[in-house]
Amino acid sequence: MMKRLAALLLACAAATPAWAEPPKGFNARVEALRKSLGVPGIAISIVEDGKTTLAKGYGVRKTGGTDPVTADTLFMTGSTGKAMTVAALATLVDAGKIKWDDKVTDHLPGFQMYDPWVTREMTIRDLLVHRSGLGLGAGDLLFVPRSNIPRAEAVKRLRFIKPATSFRSGYAYDNVLYMVAGQLIESVTGQRWEEYMVEHVFRPAGMMRATSDDQKRFVTPDRAFPHARLGGPIRGVGEQRMLDERDGLGTSAAPAGGMAISANDMAKWLNIQLARGALPDGKGRLFSEVQSREMWTPVVLLPTRSGPPGPMKALEPMFSTYALGWNVQDYRGAKIVSHGGAVFGFLTTVVLIPEKNIGFAIEINSEEGEIVRGLMYELLDHYLDLPEGGWTEKLAAQKKERIANALAALQSAAAQPAKVGPSLAIDRYAGTFADPWYGNLEIGTRAKGLTIDFKSTPRMTGRLEHWQYDTFITRFDDPNNEPAYVTFQLDAAGKVDRVTMKAVSPVADFSWDYHDLMFRPVAAR
Repeated sequence: MMKRLAALLLACAAATPAWAEPPKGFNARVEALRKSLGVPGIAISIVEDGKTTLAKGYGVRKTGGTDPVTADTLFMTGSTGKAMTVAALATLVDAGKIKWDDKVTDHLPGFQMYDPWVTREMTIRDLLVHRSGLGLGAGDLLFVPRSNIPRAEAVKRLRFIKPATSFRSGYAYDNVLYMVAGQLIESVTGQRWEEYMVEHVFRPAGMMRATSDDQKRFVTPDRAFPHARLGGPIRGVGEQRMLDERDGLGTSAAPAGGMAISANDMAKWLNIQLARGALPDGKGRLFSEVQSREMWTPVVLLPTRSGPPGPMKALEPMFSTYALGWNVQDYRGAKIVSHGGAVFGFLTTVVLIPEKNIGFAIEINSEEGEIVRGLMYELLDHYLDLPEGGWTEKLAAQKKERIANALAALQSAAAQPAKVGPSLAIDRYAGTFADPWYGNLEIGTRAKGLTIDFKSTPRMTGRLEHWQYDTFITRFDDPNNEPAYVTFQLDAAGKVDRVTMKAVSPVADFSWDYHDLMFRPVAAR
């Protein structure tokens, strides 16, 4: 009997897939990459067949500190939280309070887009899949890098953002419509979105440390602090600096990605997703299996770009789609459900392999995306039993080349400004200017020249340095603000008629949508 039992156990062990645990030497690999790339802290969660096989922290919560990252350390997780806002909506669908294809105006009176027809036709599903006709990142300056605009007011200003394409004609990623989804939850339930998330998503899921409220995060000792490289001519170059943790999406846009999640709580979220909404204790559901299918069902086809042959070619998907708060695509032939997230000083990725019943999440408190994507591909290769690709090193080399090209382009532009202008005496550029969706911009004067103040964005102030003609460059007091070219256009009488902008850096994040702004003089009263 004992011999037969031993033989049976040996056979079962032999049948166990090679991927049934994290890769051998994984912890050492993560720590080596973290140190070589200068990432302060990392948190990683891995779940397999309903079990957490890894929930661990690496490094420290902030540069210069000694407090270690633990499995309970809170990290801001950016747009991976979109799926959590969708889960909150799913609980309302299960309760019969809304339907995915209800008109937004049925539940949020006063909601209005630029086009009246789009306003009438916009559904809750449309809010979630980036096909509204808005341009990439349109309206992000309402809350990036911070805001003093309440969510209801930000939603009200959507009516002034002009579309870039026709409704439902294509895909362009945005955050502002998830802000609307959060406001809709408030309208339907009578609860603040933050409160509803805690009571109907985080606590039922057992995610006891997770929070969508900045004030609760700030009083939690075990939290990671944001970092970025800001010492060079463009973001991503220079020494690692700790940022002001108040920066990010701000409270108004938190439904688009304002959640703080630890590795332990992220593991619970992964297990619930893979269990199609069933809670880990087996005693209930967060949302129904019907809603799970809805959330993972592709709605919008994303364009896939074929790059030149080379070592990164294997990473190109054959298909890529967007569902409700999730990307659904293939990785080397396997179906992957995933989403990335970024807020200033933090990056996250959440990945599910449904056919393997495996999921993982990688969170960092800096902006070295090469380690997040690289480890993601390494784990995918491991769990799909594919050859190792050394992706982190390859992505790091690719990023180095991209930054070098951006610096070269910036240097070339800097060497060519015309030594002409400005057309007016400095004090004639001063005044208050307004953009319909953003609000007011104040141009002032001081002894050494012009000053600039974005009135809807706290601490977005500085001076203007002349560039050429009637174009100036912002020199912000806070280096976390992305520099911009500011161009004053004059009318026939030589007065400022409008002010336009564009980011200086050729690799600036799309959320700095300066190019969508059109400021006009505010008439003196």
